[in-house]
Amino acid sequence: MTIEEYLNKPYWVIDILPKQVPADSKGQYFKIEKYYLEHPQIDIIYRKFTNILLKLNCYEDIDVSHDGEEWMTNPAPHELEAALLGSLADNQMFYIILKSGDVLITVSGDDTYMIVYNPTEESKELIDSLAVSEGLFMWKPNN
Repeated sequence: MTIEEYLNKPYWVIDILPKQVPADSKGQYFKIEKYYLEHPQIDIIYRKFTNILLKLNCYEDIDVSHDGEEWMTNPAPHELEAALLGSLADNQMFYIILKSGDVLITVSGDDTYMIVYNPTEESKELIDSLAVSEGLFMWKPNN
């Protein structure tokens, strides 16, 4: 499956918030998002993303890429960390494919969330558990 095909599949969000913020919310979503995108807050979120992916790789074979063209299979922990953090620091997209479940995870350097495309029930349960272990939430968007 190509990256574009994954992007058309059902998806879930791994986020710092427990559910989608409604468009008509009375809160300050954009100001608060901007705050979390600043250092050192975003560094803490990136560390949580890294921990989720490292833990996930204990259970699943993964392929990772910063451009969707060159892929590494099961990189060493320090290589995975460096590749992810390097992509995020450059505001690039980072792609992770779970080989057993045909699942794509994306994370972008200008977001406070990851997206999980095409998860199976089993992979969704595992990823949700890992997100919770890092103080994050996994939810399905309303749209």
